[in-house]
Amino acid sequence: MGGALTDAVWLFAAFLVLIVAAAVALATRRYLLERSGGTVECAMRRPAMVGNWRLGLLSFQRDELYWYGALGVLYRPEQVFQRRALTVVSRRPAAAEEGSALGADRIVVEVSVKPPADASGSQPGEHLELAMSDSALTGFLAWLESSPPGSHLDDFALNSALNR
Repeated sequence: MGGALTDAVWLFAAFLVLIVAAAVALATRRYLLERSGGTVECAMRRPAMVGNWRLGLLSFQRDELYWYGALGVLYRPEQVFQRRALTVVSRRPAAAEEGSALGADRIVVEVSVKPPADASGSQPGEHLELAMSDSALTGFLAWLESSPPGSHLDDFALNSALNR
C-alpha cells in the first residue's frame, strides 16, 4: 500500500514540475517578446465573423505587423502582415457574448488584407478581426497611418522595373 502511495506522490510532483516549467517558459517568451517594445495584447479571429477568437500579442515592426499566439512556444510570429497590405474596414465595441473570451472594454477592428502582388489570379483581400483595448487601437491606427519616409519607394522601383 505504501509503495502505491509513494508512486502517486512522485507522479503528482512530476506533474507539478511540468506545469511550473510550462508557465516559466510562457512567461519567459512573453518577456522576450515585450522587451523590445511596440507590443500590445490583441485577440485575432481569422477569417472575420467566423471561428473562435485566439488570444495573442501584436508586435509593431518597421513595415510589418507580427502576431504571436498567447500559448505558443516558438519565438517566431504565427502571422506576419505587411503594413501597406492592411486597411481598416470597420470598428465596433465587442459584443456581450464576445466579452467573456476577449475581456472587458475591447474594440473589434475588421481589417482587410490585400493579397501579395505576386499572388496568381485576382483573389479578393482576406478579412480578419483584431480585438484590442482602446489605447492599443490608437497605437495600431497611428502605426498603420505612419510609415518611415521613403519606405514605399522600393514598391515604385519594382513596378517601374517590371513595366520595362
